[in-house]
Amino acid sequence: MSTETDHGEETDAVAANGSVSPDDGLLVLDEIRKEFGGLVAVDDLSFAVEEQEILGFIGPNGAGKSTTFNCVVGRFPPTSGTVYYKGEDVTGTNAHTMVQKGLARTFQEFRPFEDRTVLKNVSLALTPNRMFSMQGLRGKTKEKAAEICKRVGLGDRMHMTPDELPHAGLLRLELGRALATKPDLLLVDEPFAGLSGPEVESISDLLLELRDEGLTLVVVDHNMRGLLSLIDRGIVIQFGSMIAEGDPEAIKNDPTVQEAYLGGDEL
Repeated sequence: MSTETDHGEETDAVAANGSVSPDDGLLVLDEIRKEFGGLVAVDDLSFAVEEQEILGFIGPNGAGKSTTFNCVVGRFPPTSGTVYYKGEDVTGTNAHTMVQKGLARTFQEFRPFEDRTVLKNVSLALTPNRMFSMQGLRGKTKEKAAEICKRVGLGDRMHMTPDELPHAGLLRLELGRALATKPDLLLVDEPFAGLSGPEVESISDLLLELRDEGLTLVVVDHNMRGLLSLIDRGIVIQFGSMIAEGDPEAIKNDPTVQEAYLGGDEL
């Protein structure tokens, strides 16, 4: 299925027959299925993520969005199907190794070190393979951590502890810790949950800037209205299966999507 990004490049993320191949995108899911006992959480899902796009991965609560994420990052392996990253079969690869390969994610449940400052939290993400010490904060590590804090809008709060940050600040810290791993692709899980309208707009602006700087993003959320103004392309799932794919306008006007979200009312 051909789509056109905001950069004006026509892509073939998924062929007309629904099949994908390893080189169709930076990240490719081919017939991913995840079962928990008799429950099918992800139902033979296939799609590709093009380099330097923002893909919206959308669905009502319980649709299988986070489970799909977990299959990608190796939190648990899919029951069947294949995950490709940069053309390589990475199915079932553990999360630590995926980070080393350039794929990072944020979490809905923020997991900062509560007894460390914002700056130290980001510094830890910069030095994941060695024990943290005050010496680790000196020199280039500290400078780089400070740069990242400023980049995500925490330049004036880097010496605070996480419990001093508002909810939107914790989200920015989560983004900063992910960016510290130098990802090529970032999976962002429910970034708009609990945010006000202006905060949603501010976080969207940050994600757009990161995309323009070369990062590829997959943004998972059930807040369709928040996502439609952000994404280049969207995939909508329900009960673990894809029900729609296309640009924001196509997603908004899709009757199947309208039925899934609002019982047939327009979005």
